[in-house]
Amino acid sequence: MGTVENIFDINKILHQSFAKIESLSKDKKIELIFEMNPTLPRELRGDVEAIEYLLTTILTFVFKYTQKNEIVLTLNAPKDFLYEELISFKISNSGITKEKVLAFLETELGSSLKRLEGEVVYDENDIHLNIPFTIGELGFRRHYRLPSRSMLQKKVLLILESENATKSISKMFKYFPYDVDLGLKEYKEDRTDLAKYDLVVVEEKLLSKSFTSIVLKIQETKNLKFVILTKNKSPLIYDNNSVSTYLLCPITQESIFELIISLFGDDKFKKETKSMPSSVQLMEEKVVHNIKIPKSLQPKAEDIGMKKMIEEKKSAHVVILDTRKGLENSKKQGVIYSDVLQDFLETFDKSDLYFRQIVNEKQSNKIKDFCIDLEKQSKLIGAEGMQKFSDIISLIFVYDKLDMLPIYPGRYHIELDKLVTAIKKYLYI
Repeated sequence: MGTVENIFDINKILHQSFAKIESLSKDKKIELIFEMNPTLPRELRGDVEAIEYLLTTILTFVFKYTQKNEIVLTLNAPKDFLYEELISFKISNSGITKEKVLAFLETELGSSLKRLEGEVVYDENDIHLNIPFTIGELGFRRHYRLPSRSMLQKKVLLILESENATKSISKMFKYFPYDVDLGLKEYKEDRTDLAKYDLVVVEEKLLSKSFTSIVLKIQETKNLKFVILTKNKSPLIYDNNSVSTYLLCPITQESIFELIISLFGDDKFKKETKSMPSSVQLMEEKVVHNIKIPKSLQPKAEDIGMKKMIEEKKSAHVVILDTRKGLENSKKQGVIYSDVLQDFLETFDKSDLYFRQIVNEKQSNKIKDFCIDLEKQSKLIGAEGMQKFSDIISLIFVYDKLDMLPIYPGRYHIELDKLVTAIKKYLYI
């Protein structure tokens, strides 16, 4: 890996790289489309400066020499991204001659690729690079987790001119998963029933006042969200109040993630959207995080028998997975228990690697947030053993005994292994 490693959000790197070539994009009237596959992690560890420079250099070259009106940058990663894996960056069909592309790859990218330990893949693509990165959150496979199930499974209509943009944005909505329909570029009133959708996204140049009037009429009886896709930072503002918000190109997976929360979340979720650092921090309650006892007022652990409390919790008999409780909890929340168990596996399977990492790095806030998420999800599925584990970690923070933490990654590994085995037995046998 590179000599300088930081955790970074790939969405922000993409936007920063585009910002540096935005004037060139406008001058040549070229649209940049990001096609981000669902396996691509949101947060990565690596040389931020080097990857941003590399992407900016590539985009500058392509935008300078292409005669196309749109360029698609495709990013992909392996399905099981457990630790360090290769991320693929591809640009195809740029219209630039093969000789010019090869000369660029051999002379302009050498030092940046060496710094990132990346490689050029010589295939049918104009530009194809594989670069190794470490995942920011070890063990997490669902990289964008909406904070409420009420935000899931909406029905969306996309009306866009570009087939590439339609394909890219459709894939991003389906991540959550949303049911996506593709509308006609020339919208016909008698062909599409807008009332059956929760969200309609229309490209700005395809709009008409008659269309916005139709939307407004539907909105009188249904909470239909109407979003205008625009390339302009100061888009045309329609005066009939039908527009819910604007979506600025180029779109990333995080753009869609934040859009969904802004449209379908309550006020609390909307406020958090601008500064959501990671999936494990999207919690309705941050109980442990909010416990701040001044050291001068903190009782000594010995005085209150903290060690005794921990030992009592350890010795208490609990069920690894109480499916009866889990079924009751799921029924109360109106969700399917097997789906909840599957979500738990997607989120926490292999998370012992992540827990060990943040303990070793002494990242207290991340440990707290992780345990809050773990406790909430464990309670929902009826995982009493894991709830007990979370309670013990909470006590360690309450009484400021962080020097005890290093022994708990091993215990978490054992507890997680037992729980994952029990869940898989329930789901698959």
